[in-house]
Amino acid sequence: MVNEFVNLVHRHARHYGEREALRYRDYESGEWTSLSWVGFKSEIELEAIAMYRCGVKEQGKIAIFTNNCHEVLVTHFAAFYNRAVPVPIYATSSKDEAAYIVNDSGATILFVGEQRQYDIARAIKDSCPRLELIVTLNPSVVRASDDHESLTWQQWLAGGENVEEDERVALLKRQMAGDPSDLMYLIYTSGTTGVPKGVMLSHSNMCAAMDNHIRCMPFLDARTDVSLSFLPFSHVFELGWTLVCLTKGIRVAINTDTKDIQRAVREIRPNYMCSVPRFWEKVYTAIMDNVATATPVVKMLIKRAISVGKSRNVKYLRLGKKVPALVEKEYQYYEKKVYSKLRHAIGVDNSKMFPTAGAMLSDNITELLRAVGVDITIGYGLSETNASVSFYRQTGWELGTVGEPIPDIEVKIGENNEILVKGPTVMQGYYNMPEETAKVLEPDGWFHTGDCGELTETGQLVLTERLKDMFKTSNGKYIAPQVLETMLGQDKYIEQVAVIGDGKKYVSALIVPSFEELKAFAAKKKIEWRSDEDLVNNSEVRDMIEKRINGYQSDLAEYEQIKRFVLLPRAFTMESGELTNTLKIRRAVINKRYAKLIDAMYANDFRKKQE
Repeated sequence: MVNEFVNLVHRHARHYGEREALRYRDYESGEWTSLSWVGFKSEIELEAIAMYRCGVKEQGKIAIFTNNCHEVLVTHFAAFYNRAVPVPIYATSSKDEAAYIVNDSGATILFVGEQRQYDIARAIKDSCPRLELIVTLNPSVVRASDDHESLTWQQWLAGGENVEEDERVALLKRQMAGDPSDLMYLIYTSGTTGVPKGVMLSHSNMCAAMDNHIRCMPFLDARTDVSLSFLPFSHVFELGWTLVCLTKGIRVAINTDTKDIQRAVREIRPNYMCSVPRFWEKVYTAIMDNVATATPVVKMLIKRAISVGKSRNVKYLRLGKKVPALVEKEYQYYEKKVYSKLRHAIGVDNSKMFPTAGAMLSDNITELLRAVGVDITIGYGLSETNASVSFYRQTGWELGTVGEPIPDIEVKIGENNEILVKGPTVMQGYYNMPEETAKVLEPDGWFHTGDCGELTETGQLVLTERLKDMFKTSNGKYIAPQVLETMLGQDKYIEQVAVIGDGKKYVSALIVPSFEELKAFAAKKKIEWRSDEDLVNNSEVRDMIEKRINGYQSDLAEYEQIKRFVLLPRAFTMESGELTNTLKIRRAVINKRYAKLIDAMYANDFRKKQE
């Protein structure tokens, strides 16, 4: 039988023809350009033959080490045509991470995007004995003078021209031999601890995910909708959503540079876009800043508009209730005067659904965005569950939850409040790691997520904390650091937070401030400074941050509150190993790297009290 994703683009090309399938920035001009369904199909077929001629085997591995670009999706589908397996690698991965994934997967071809990825690929090639070929996607890559082996994208595609009939027949034979149990993707976790693990997702896993999601989204419209890809395709969240869009025939606009996302949103004005909470935290901060600096009359207008929006969208529509006529009339007034202008300024005029996952998002932010007509959709999932376990439906969603489990997915709460998941989207296991697989995947199919949570009476899932992130103070009190980090993350002066306290007498924090906001504060207060170090060490700055922290945690129990903090002069980064490729904190690395600062916070405790 032929697996579903082998026929997908061919079927859409026949049905939609020259209609736009993908939109992306031209490498040279930087302008948006389109690829039709027919053009998409043609590139896939060329590359599929090139792979076949290059000796790619059935279930052979193809590694893709690049930022987002349309060539990634072409390569994925060309691999499916060969019954081969794409292995995405984060564009930000280090040399050691890339080498590990290439070797562990046994990839024979490595596609690279920009100069950095090419330089790393060249550096690791000799230590990757199964790697036979490097293909560069971006034409601006400058190849080494002694590189006579790697190919450009155009050279690679040219290798699929003038196909012979026997090659066409052989490729068709491969496709006909496809089985739902075939490995479709090998996706390596970003690894907050230990080495990355290769999550094995089969064609049946992905087909189940597509079916389950589409059943929950009757509003998807292939005629008019556009989705903007922001997160990397190496992230199962973005990858899964993009495949949902392609399955439905929805056009996908591909943002190649994450730093360019705000401009891309305003240019594309998407109906859908996956994102992480940090994007919306910044949007929220901008909105609240505008409210704070508005004239009294405008401020009163905006506050009333937000109140009416909450009433209509959260109190009534959320529960599927009819909106009272007076509320609806007032809402439509503010839609013209406030909401539409605000959405236009952000670029989300055409909001239908904006899936958000990867970390917690404050209820305050979700409620405000929903009030003004931005359909933030909170969800929860992992690579091992093929993205979504749960997410908000159009009605019935509840603040403080991560939504309702998707169809055919079972969720239960196990020992230590751990979330367990079972269903057709759960992975086959970890590649080359049977012992690690056995630790998390029970023989009867229940997967141990490592996350803590609970189910509400209405069946909504509440996510509380990563089990391995929770710690206990020396007083025996359990602390969920992500809750505190999410709470402070909505503050405009705070960019990053790492909560500390395992085995300590109280909770403390390492805080990376928003230096742009600190500089504005310093200018307003006439504080002199020459460097970021001057800012973080300034007593007036520290007092301001402390007051803001205390304002957020006033409702927390005494033992949960952050008692001491240090402002850091530089951000946590992926390059330093402090963040994963999905921007999660590597706590062990941070605890070790800042051990002296952490010890000093507690060593100075007695002196601080006396002061």
